[in-house]
Amino acid sequence: MTAEQFSVVERLGGDDFLAQTLGRSFKVVRGDAASLAGLLSWDDLNAILTYHRFEAPRFRLATDGEQLPTHLYSRPVVTRRSTVWHQLQPSELHKQLADGATLVLDAVDELHPGIGGLAAQLERWLRTGVQVNLYASWTGIEGFGVHWDDHDVVVVQLDGAKRWRLYGPTRTAPMHRDVDVPEPPPEEPVADLVLNAGDVLYLPRGWWHAVAASEGQHSLHVTCGVQSTTGADLITWLSETLRAHEAVRADIPRFGTAAEQRAFLDTIGKLVAAELESTDLVTRFAATRDATERARLAPSLPYITAAPPDPDLLVRLVTSRVSLAAGAESTVRLVAGGEEWTFAAKAGPMLALLIGGVPQRLVDLAKAADITLPQAASVVTELVEGQAAAIGGA
Repeated sequence: MTAEQFSVVERLGGDDFLAQTLGRSFKVVRGDAASLAGLLSWDDLNAILTYHRFEAPRFRLATDGEQLPTHLYSRPVVTRRSTVWHQLQPSELHKQLADGATLVLDAVDELHPGIGGLAAQLERWLRTGVQVNLYASWTGIEGFGVHWDDHDVVVVQLDGAKRWRLYGPTRTAPMHRDVDVPEPPPEEPVADLVLNAGDVLYLPRGWWHAVAASEGQHSLHVTCGVQSTTGADLITWLSETLRAHEAVRADIPRFGTAAEQRAFLDTIGKLVAAELESTDLVTRFAATRDATERARLAPSLPYITAAPPDPDLLVRLVTSRVSLAAGAESTVRLVAGGEEWTFAAKAGPMLALLIGGVPQRLVDLAKAADITLPQAASVVTELVEGQAAAIGGA
């Protein structure tokens, strides 16, 4: 089983989850370790720490809600060009972890194909950005204490066991930049559960929780942070959209008469009201968010110019929220990663294959569109140059 075959969407319940659970309550889905083949392992984590240089806070150790100083598990190295970096010291790292520290690695989806595929899967489903952080711990000491997150999370337990105590929210939909802070959580949790390898947990934003490994048993899990899309985001987008109107671009009549100020506000109010009354406002807002998503950029070495007409060439999109629709005069319109392309309608079937998120051979793309290999390679070249696609299956 590969990472693409591990469907967190199916595990959580697909459309039923979106209608009944998302943003409303937590959900636990039990699984087994075998279902995680292709996702990250301890050997993968060891390799990442061996072959990458990290600086805090991306890589850090934490205990009781505090980040440990880096000198406790690394030492500064000065290169012959006088640059300084912190080299991890495995023996000191092991000691801190044995004493109760939790290992944290942010944005591991950018470092491992399996976790990158998991993030992309969630992004295609939930139509929003996802960042995956990794946590490893060995003791019952909590790394962060009782806390809440300003985004929904999907947790996948990769190995070992982790105890989660859930206390529920004390403020509805709290935000990172908010006008108030949540009240403290109750003393007793509303749920006390243990995740084992293969289990999946969904937790809405604002839910207080505390997490710790079972004493003497290691734990490895990833937390997928789901970017929220709020009314505040809609208002911000609307303010940008309305700049097409002269009245919105004009200076506020701060020194004008009361009548002039009232007239200005009435004009602004009518423009805003007209947008809020339109039946497709949310649809247009969502389409704009999708069209401007951040691509998961990837180079296509050694192909630094045009894609060759090699039948076995692997091609994949590096954007998850893609729009493909019929255009004018027998064309198709593809919008992805802040870019837009117009292709002949015949290219539609090959583009539809790529949207699935699975790497495709060039020969299969050409056959789907009933075009030649050079023609298919030409389409791929345009997408690679626009940073919406990459050559290679990683």
